[in-house]
Amino acid sequence: MSNIVNYDERVKNFDWSISEKELGYKAGDVINIGWYCSDRICEMGKANKMALLWEGLGGVEKKFTYNDIRLASNTIGTFLRSLGVKNEDRVCLFMDKVPELYIGLIGILKIGAIAQPLFSAFGDESLFVRLDNAETTAIITQKKHLAKIRKILDRMPYLKHIIIVDYDGKYPLREREVAFSLEEATPIEKIDIYPTKAESPSILHYTSGTTGQPKGVKHVHYSLISQYLTTKWVLDNQENDIYWCTADPGWVTGTSYGIIGAFSTGVTQCVLDSGFAAEAWYKFIEKYKVTVWYSAPTAIRSLMKAGDEIIKKYDLSSLRNLASVGEPLNAEAVVWSEKVFGLQFLDSYWQTETGSIMISNYPGMKVKPGSMGKPFPGITATIIDPDTYEPIKEEGKIGLIAIKPGWPSMMRTYWNNEETYKNKFKNGWYLPGDRSTIDKDGYFWFIGRDDDIINTGGHLVSPFEVESALLEHEAVAESAVVSKPDVVNMEVVKAFVTIKAGFTADQDLELNIMNFIRKKLSPLAMPQEIEFIDSLPKTRSGKIMRRILHAKEWGEEIGDTSTLEND
Repeated sequence: MSNIVNYDERVKNFDWSISEKELGYKAGDVINIGWYCSDRICEMGKANKMALLWEGLGGVEKKFTYNDIRLASNTIGTFLRSLGVKNEDRVCLFMDKVPELYIGLIGILKIGAIAQPLFSAFGDESLFVRLDNAETTAIITQKKHLAKIRKILDRMPYLKHIIIVDYDGKYPLREREVAFSLEEATPIEKIDIYPTKAESPSILHYTSGTTGQPKGVKHVHYSLISQYLTTKWVLDNQENDIYWCTADPGWVTGTSYGIIGAFSTGVTQCVLDSGFAAEAWYKFIEKYKVTVWYSAPTAIRSLMKAGDEIIKKYDLSSLRNLASVGEPLNAEAVVWSEKVFGLQFLDSYWQTETGSIMISNYPGMKVKPGSMGKPFPGITATIIDPDTYEPIKEEGKIGLIAIKPGWPSMMRTYWNNEETYKNKFKNGWYLPGDRSTIDKDGYFWFIGRDDDIINTGGHLVSPFEVESALLEHEAVAESAVVSKPDVVNMEVVKAFVTIKAGFTADQDLELNIMNFIRKKLSPLAMPQEIEFIDSLPKTRSGKIMRRILHAKEWGEEIGDTSTLEND
C-alpha cells in the first residue's frame, strides 16, 4: 500500500504537523538535517541497515550502513572544524558523485556550516562566479578538478581551504591545499552537532537567470519537513525500498531527494557514478533490485531511443514506483514506460527555489499522460493572469503558475540579492516563472517558461552566461543565445553570433569559438550550434530580441515587432 493512501483525503486533512510529529520535532526545537539523516536513523535501531550502495566506473563498489554514514559525517565535520570552519561559513562540494559528496554534505550541516553543492562539470569561470558570490570559505574536491580551482585561486582571498579527498602524493600540495582521506581518517564517534534552528541556513544552491549572474538560493534546516514528507508521499519510499535517484547533488533534486529525502526516511539508496548508457542503467536496476526510481525526462527519452528489445535482457521486476522531474514529461514517455515496465512514470514539478515537490502525480491517483498532476497536500497552487496577478477561473486558459508562500522548504532569499528575491512575489503569490493551464479536474498542464531560460535535459541554462562567455572570444562582436528543438533533450542551446571585422565566418572559426568557450562553460551549457549572422534583432533601445530568434528556431509566429529597431 502506498504512503499517500488517498490524495483527496490527504488534502482535506493536511497539516505540516503530520511531518513534524513523524520526525519528533516541535516548534522552537533544534532541527539539524545532518543529525536527522544519520544519528536519528541509528537511534531508531537501524544503525546496521544499509544506507548507501555506491558503484563507480569499472564496477568499483562501496557500501555504507547508517552507522557508517553517522561516523563518516562526524569525521568530516570534525576535520572541517579543525581547519577553523564555523557555523554559516560556506563549504563548497565540487566532486563527481563519489561517497564523499553525499556524506560530506551531512558533515557540513552537522557543524552548522552552509553546504554549497556545485556540478563538477562546471568550468573555472562558472565555478568562480558562484564561489565569489558566496565568498566560500572551503571547497571539498577531487584531484581531477584541482586545476580549475588553482586557475582562479588568486582571485579568491576568502577561500582558505582546498580539501582534496583522493590525494595520492604524486604532486606537491600548494598553499591552502590539504589532503583528507575518509578511509584513512580515524572515525569520530561523537561530535557536538551545532544547534541549528528552523531558520538556520542549510544549503546554498545556484540557479541560472536570464539576466545578471547566477543566483544563490538560500534554504534552511526547516526545509526537511517538506523534503521528508514529499519523499514518502510522492516517491513512496518505504521501509524495505531500494531507492535510486539518478540526479547529481550539484542539482537540487540530487540534494533534496538524493541525500536529504533518502536518508531522512531511512531507506537504502544506491548511486551509480558513471555516464548514461541504457544497458548500464538496466543492469544497475537488476543488480541492486531497485524498487523506487526517480529520474529525468531526458534520460527516459534516451532509454526509449535505445529500444524495447534491450529491456528484455534484464530482470526489472523489482521496480514498483517510477517518478520523473526536471522538465515536462511528454505523454509518449508515460505510455511507453507503462508498456515496457508495467508502471507509469509519475511526473513531478518543482524548482530550486521551492526546495521540494510542489505539483505532482501520486501513487494510486489517476495519471493523465503529459500532465504535471495536482498540488502536493498543503500546497495552494493556481494560475494567475500575468497582468493583474489575479487567479484565472477560465478552464484551459494559459496563466502563470502561482503558489501561496509558507511551505517549509521555500527559499528564504537569494544570496546578497534580496531585491530579486522580492520580485518573485506578486499579489501574495510566489511565481516560479512558468506558464500552465488547469483542466476541469484540477490537473496542471505545463506550457513553457515565462522567460528566456533554456531547460536542456532538465538543467537550466542561462542565456546570459553563455553569451558572456562568447563575448570573451576575440572574433565575437555580439551574441544571442536561445533554445532550439531537440529529440532527446527537448531543447538545446543555440548561439547567434556577429563577428568583428577581419574575421571570416566559417567552420574553422566556429570550431575555434567552441573550443574557447568549452573551457568556460559546463558541457550542458555548450551551444550545439553557432549561426553567424550579419546583425541581431534589437529593440530601438538596443535590447536584443531573443524571442524573434527563438520563434525562428521553433517555427512560431514572430508576433509584435513594433519595437524592432529596423522594422
